[in-house]
Amino acid sequence: MFYRPEDGHGLPHNPFSAIVNPRPIAWVGTRGATGDNLAPYSFFNALAYAPPQVMFASNASKDSLRNILETRAFSVSTVEYAQRGKMNLTSGLYPPGTDEFALAGVAKADCVTIPCPRVADAPATLECALVEVIRLRGRDNHLVIGEVTGVHLRDDCLVAGRFDVTRFGALARGGYRDYSVVTEVFEMVRPGEG
Repeated sequence: MFYRPEDGHGLPHNPFSAIVNPRPIAWVGTRGATGDNLAPYSFFNALAYAPPQVMFASNASKDSLRNILETRAFSVSTVEYAQRGKMNLTSGLYPPGTDEFALAGVAKADCVTIPCPRVADAPATLECALVEVIRLRGRDNHLVIGEVTGVHLRDDCLVAGRFDVTRFGALARGGYRDYSVVTEVFEMVRPGEG
């Protein structure tokens, strides 16, 4: 099968997000004039090491984006398998000013380097200062880039000096309504590495 996106795929569901799979989930915490906000974004990834930078894309002008433009700060918490239900609850479309931390019963803590909330018991949280918001092609697509200014790691997720994603079952987004959980990892040495 081949199709051009502008012509449509003819399938009952769009296969695009199932092809780009699995995708890490950024559980984005923000604070703005209307209060605190927590929302998951699965178009998310790391961009650079030095300085460390991450990105996520928002496909609508949501509270998260408005708050980030207002405060120039956001947190990105990892999602563990045990929090999957709460993460899913925070993905709903709620009226502006709804505190999804409270709505979903997610423990909240303040960040250290930015004026922003974070998921208190997340396996890891990245505190991010806004670098740039880029308007992407399409109706309402925005790419948010942040520089990591602080990192929280939960002690029980550190094993032999490494952050172990199998320890907590890192949650990832697939296509459709699909998710996956990381329960196993393996190593490979790249050519030329010792």
